Amino acid sequence: MLTHLRIRDFAIVEALELELAAGMSAVTGETGAGKSILVDAIGLLLGDRADSGTVRHGAERADISAVFDLGQHPQTRAWLAERDLDSGSECHLRRVIASSGRSRHYINGVPQPAQTLRELGEQLVDIHGQHEHQSLLRRDAQRQLLDDHAGNQALLVTLAAAWRDWQQTRQALRDLRQAASERDARLDILRYHLHELNALNLAEGEITELEQEQRRLAHARQLLDTGQSLLGWLSESEDTAVIDRLSHSLRELDGLSRLDERLVPISELLSAALIQVQEASSELRGYLQALDLDPEHLTRIEQRLAAAHQLARKHRINAEELPALRVRFAAERDTLEHSETRLDQLQQAMQAAQAAYQAQAAQLSERRQQAARALSERISAALAGLGMPGGQLAIVLERLDKPTPTGLEAVEFQVSANPGQPLRPLAKVASGGELSRISLAIQVITAHAAHIPTLIFDEVDTGIGGGVAEVVGRQLRALGAQRQVLCVTHLPQVAAQAHQHFKVAKHSDATTTHTRVRVLTLEERVGEIARMLGGLELTANTLAHAREMLDRAATPGAAQATLSDCS
Repeated sequence: MLTHLRIRDFAIVEALELELAAGMSAVTGETGAGKSILVDAIGLLLGDRADSGTVRHGAERADISAVFDLGQHPQTRAWLAERDLDSGSECHLRRVIASSGRSRHYINGVPQPAQTLRELGEQLVDIHGQHEHQSLLRRDAQRQLLDDHAGNQALLVTLAAAWRDWQQTRQALRDLRQAASERDARLDILRYHLHELNALNLAEGEITELEQEQRRLAHARQLLDTGQSLLGWLSESEDTAVIDRLSHSLRELDGLSRLDERLVPISELLSAALIQVQEASSELRGYLQALDLDPEHLTRIEQRLAAAHQLARKHRINAEELPALRVRFAAERDTLEHSETRLDQLQQAMQAAQAAYQAQAAQLSERRQQAARALSERISAALAGLGMPGGQLAIVLERLDKPTPTGLEAVEFQVSANPGQPLRPLAKVASGGELSRISLAIQVITAHAAHIPTLIFDEVDTGIGGGVAEVVGRQLRALGAQRQVLCVTHLPQVAAQAHQHFKVAKHSDATTTHTRVRVLTLEERVGEIARMLGGLELTANTLAHAREMLDRAATPGAAQATLSDCS
């Protein structure tokens, strides 16, 4: 729910900061005071369009921010977490609108596009009146409300899973049938390619080995000549071989070591060097003896490499990829050769998935029909109590052309505001007052199933008065027991039912006009209700009537006594 609202340099508000509580809050004030400024500010915060006129005259920018408590709304927290925007049980929204009309939007301090803010706003606040954030006007929201009221959530989850299974098997069957139509031609091509690949019979990693062998054989004469020269220098030339010179030096050094022991470590190093040279000479001799100078072997390797590269160019791949291509072609050949069996299996699987979907969709349709009849009757009955005698709401289920993950029908709320008028879609109801009262009736009846925590009713009481106004107020107060309700009203019967009361006042001086909003104390509420009842002249009778209205709205007992003590 909305817990904190801060507005700076917006319209005729210079600076405003409000703490909001749970339950029902009323916003009142004289005509022209700017009662709807709070609603407009929240609408902008949730993504409404803004222009340069939004910014207070003389200011550079308007700054609107709010804090929402998400402790009881794990779905919204999960939505934020998916976008790396979750910051605990609170959500901070901010919008800055420059005098040029450009805006910046923030969610928990992170800049976000306006669309993301709108998507989040639809989960946090529902504004009823002539505003954009009316989720009840969207057919998908109407369907969700009906399903929530009917308790269809678990069935919808299984239905969506069945729909996905059906679509996946149907697509697999379509792909296989398309492949089967070209099966014979494709099999001929695959068999031809596999014949070439099998004839080459190239092993994984063989290209690298062949290239190394080709380089060695191509330079075999250089390797042999240079190797023999090195071998002679190391061990086979007379008087100049490294081994002979090292052996002679070691004998001389051994004799000297007996004269000076400090030469012993040097002697040991020289002995180790002699051993290393002897081993190197032996390894080199073996390498030269094994060196292959067979030109025919080189020819065979070069021919195999040429064949591999030629075949790779044909398939537009690297030669190293030929073994993997061979495996892939073989797998495709096997699939096509057994496609008839696979077609039968997929056909059976698709029919089973379709039957499972249709069975669950039929169950969902029946539950929706039952819930739609009952909910339509309850909402229609509530409309009569809200000053719309003869008003009727019908929840219409329209069969869709094709199945969807949410069932076989679309849900639409249709309304007749007056006797004799035809039912029309809720989204086409012309009167803002009628739409607000219809929305109120729907919200009250379905409050237990709704997800949006904060409801705002802007001038919900337009065109009503007397006993109907008191009924509207009671309905809003009852709704406030389950959801946070903010109501902009000009009727004392509605304002008296609120748990929290804000008053909007406009102050002017020689140069500027400011709107201020403050929460009223219990004594101040009596005065404001009296003003709404009787105008500027507050008589004792008017004050007594206001006090009585607050007494009736309050919980019996101590609260009622407290209200009665105000004088």
